[in-house]
Amino acid sequence: MRKSMLIALLSLTLVAPVLADRSLPVSLLREAPDLKLLGSGEMRWFGLHLYDASLWSSAQTWSPKQVFALDLLYAREIPGKRLVDSSISEMRRLGIKDEEKLTRWSDSMARVFPDVKKGDRIVGVHIPGKGASFYHQGQPTGTVEDAEFSDMFFAIWLDPRTREPSLRKALLGQQ
Repeated sequence: MRKSMLIALLSLTLVAPVLADRSLPVSLLREAPDLKLLGSGEMRWFGLHLYDASLWSSAQTWSPKQVFALDLLYAREIPGKRLVDSSISEMRRLGIKDEEKLTRWSDSMARVFPDVKKGDRIVGVHIPGKGASFYHQGQPTGTVEDAEFSDMFFAIWLDPRTREPSLRKALLGQQ
């Protein structure tokens, strides 16, 4: 009995790093320990695999009025500037017309979005009424303290008008 218990514990210590790599950053889980995977999907653009996305929520259904996290695992190299420019373009498409605000948001994203390479992860956390925090490779890169920014940034994936409705459904666990 003791021998099998010892083997089980040793197995867990060997497997734990692999399992931990599939979870959210430890510093985020300290702040929001009840986040659970809601859904996940793949983002492709003209057939090119860009990233895998996962949505984490404290409830069984997503709501913009609660804390949630969007985890992106990149399948290719993408410069941080392209991430920023694409985000701004999508926010514009979703209806933001205030260029001064978009410039401010662009500057904020440039501060928190690094260049990514294949296998890199960026996790964005929506904090309702406050803003968004970002993590790269498990380390915090910064916070944008602007509730409207956070709402619009995550709308890129979660608004019904998203450019990728099938990814939205997968993230919401509807597929």
